Amino acid sequence: MTKPVFSFIVLSYNEEFHLPRLLASIKPLDTSVFLLDSGSTDNTINIANEFGCIIKTNPFVNHPKQWHTALTTFDIKTPWVICLDSDQVVSEELLALLKAFKDEDYRDISGIYFNRKNIFKGTWLQYGGYFPLYLLKMFKYGVGYSDLNENMDHRFIVPGKTTIWKKGYLIEENIKENEISFWIAKHNRYSDLVAQEEWERLQQLRTQTLKPDLFGSPDQKKAFLKSIWWKMPLYVRPFIYFIHRYFFQLGILDGKQGFVFHFLQAFWFRLVVDIKIDEIRKKHTLENRS
Repeated sequence: MTKPVFSFIVLSYNEEFHLPRLLASIKPLDTSVFLLDSGSTDNTINIANEFGCIIKTNPFVNHPKQWHTALTTFDIKTPWVICLDSDQVVSEELLALLKAFKDEDYRDISGIYFNRKNIFKGTWLQYGGYFPLYLLKMFKYGVGYSDLNENMDHRFIVPGKTTIWKKGYLIEENIKENEISFWIAKHNRYSDLVAQEEWERLQQLRTQTLKPDLFGSPDQKKAFLKSIWWKMPLYVRPFIYFIHRYFFQLGILDGKQGFVFHFLQAFWFRLVVDIKIDEIRKKHTLENRS
């Protein structure tokens, strides 16, 4: 029997709706699955045990720190790891690529980007900058690491060369977000983290780990765009971002549910972040005066 060359790491918290889909999609690969749970109170742990996952728990602070814990806590023996969220599913195309994966074919590669398909309220978001969208999800264990300079938008850093599997589709669909109240409540919490992070960047307490490069890797390009975003005026940038995504990146073609998503994610969420940054700034000013 061929020795597995990669293992999976999965984060979870009350994922009884999502976890069975994910674990069933990767079961044919017959390799280890390490699950770091944040204290689930539903059936998540029982499901993970049924699929033979290796489980640990750790209190959740933010995604970058949770991924850091996952990558440094488990006893991983394979040369590669694949890091997934519970609401993601490995497609047939990606499964085929993973079945054919050979370590010797990637000696000079340290990381692999998967192409994500994002589903919102049953609609595949094909426009608005959401497809293709490449995520660094597979990398050599001990080489890649979680970027702790991010507070919310977690990403992995891989020194060395990377490649992109354009047809290696990772399907992401959070069923809980079919209730818009859940989406709004979640992103309201996320806006606290983003606002605090951006304030710290304004105070030069945080720096970019990756070198911004518009023509570099997908993450270097994102770092370049973020460096521009942070310099844009508050309250103005949500309007610009929504117009750019919805009209110039053709988000309008995603239909009714696409409008709901792009409006909430590109405009509402960013506006709430700006309001909270303003609140932090005013509080900071008052504290300095007292």
